[in-house]
Amino acid sequence: MADAAVGPIGWERALMAAEKVKERLRRATKALDDAGVPYAVIGGNAVAEWIARVDEDAVRNTRDVDLLIRRTDFAAARTALEAAGFVYYQLLDVEMFLDGPQGKPSGGVHILFAGEKVRPEYDHASPELGESERAAEFQVASLEALVRMKLISNRLKDRVHLLDLIGVGLIDASWPARLPQPLGERLQQLLDNPNG
Repeated sequence: MADAAVGPIGWERALMAAEKVKERLRRATKALDDAGVPYAVIGGNAVAEWIARVDEDAVRNTRDVDLLIRRTDFAAARTALEAAGFVYYQLLDVEMFLDGPQGKPSGGVHILFAGEKVRPEYDHASPELGESERAAEFQVASLEALVRMKLISNRLKDRVHLLDLIGVGLIDASWPARLPQPLGERLQQLLDNPNG
């Protein structure tokens, strides 16, 4: 029987993959900061930032980087990101940057536009950049803006992220009344039935 290929075992590969995402996040946000391009980190990395403030053991890893920018800043963002080694790529109307020529779309830097609907059928638009704050290393969407975005998308992974935020006490029973419909109803369903 042939010996298995020598290399990192599964959990080591998972740790290396998580570190690559963090490095990609740092590199992309530093490039935008250095170029003076306003942005906010959204998606799984924003959820991780908020959860880590309460319970670092409850943080989930994510495989991509999601950034919110103004459409009018896209050209400047593209210049800054390309100078940092990212490669512009568009897939199914999604603006993104691959991590180098061999990068994969699933692990890229995905761009969403502030104040615009991500999909025409969505009930609400993405937040404006004014709904963000400075974290230790980057600008991050405010908790309320992030919760709204997760409720607008309402995919399984968005609901899991919301359950994580509920689980560490960042979202409680007072939140649904603060949100527009149908977002408040969606959040109330998660609060009422967190186990599905």
